[in-house]
Amino acid sequence: MGDYQQQYQRYFDEVEQALQGLFHGQQPYDRLQEAMRYSLLAGGKRVRPVLALAFCQMLGGEPAEALPLACALELVHTYSLIHDDLPCMDDDDMRRGRPTCHTVYGEATAVLAGDALLAEAFRMIAEASGLSCEQKAEAVGILARACGGDGMVAGQLLDVEQIAANEDELRLLCRLKTGAMIQAAAELGCVAAGAPPETRKAAAAYGAHIGLAFQVRDDMLNVTASEAELGKPVGSDRAECKRTFADALGLEGCGAVVAEETRLAKEALAGFENAEFLSRMADTLADRRM
Repeated sequence: MGDYQQQYQRYFDEVEQALQGLFHGQQPYDRLQEAMRYSLLAGGKRVRPVLALAFCQMLGGEPAEALPLACALELVHTYSLIHDDLPCMDDDDMRRGRPTCHTVYGEATAVLAGDALLAEAFRMIAEASGLSCEQKAEAVGILARACGGDGMVAGQLLDVEQIAANEDELRLLCRLKTGAMIQAAAELGCVAAGAPPETRKAAAAYGAHIGLAFQVRDDMLNVTASEAELGKPVGSDRAECKRTFADALGLEGCGAVVAEETRLAKEALAGFENAEFLSRMADTLADRRM
């Protein structure tokens, strides 16, 4: 466990250092960049960028070459959280233990901060010096599909409109809203390492399975955890009459889904050497308390 934690911390520190260097400006629009940094540097586990770096290194690539892709993932994820918290969406006042972006900077600035983070993510990929033009184009396609109208944004619509009513529909919602970006993280690590298509396919399977396990675990925590543990309101899904896996399956049923999806994720790693870190990461995410 100690080795896993040390390796995770190394990846985390690399991402955090890179993110800390972003969006320092002396411009009339400094307030926009301040809002972007406020949300980007608010904490979090950095699961998606860590996954990208870990897959790249496992496949023999240099994590430094995957770093722009890893940071781009976190920019897109942060944009999604800013917009998710808006009054027109979930209307949340707290995120990661402190006031949400729109609570501090106002709704208009928060919308623009999210818009800017999304655009800057693709600029990071375009300007990644260690990647070929082909790798950059492939990375752009992966991230765009994951966060666009057939990915995260589609999942957000299903969530906001409360369309998902049964287990199959909930699985689709989770695959789009959460799983697509986690799957993209695994695939982007493969792209940075120059891995072949069959490797990408196995990595995508791993990402899809831990993505579903991650979201089902989130649904459980929304019932069982405290606000202090999560750093955001708990019980909000139930208050808004949103149907979740906890409603559809109960906590015991959710636990079974998390266990099965984690098993399938680890099974997808069977053909890889040096997969211990990613196997342990699947277990750790499945067992998390926050």
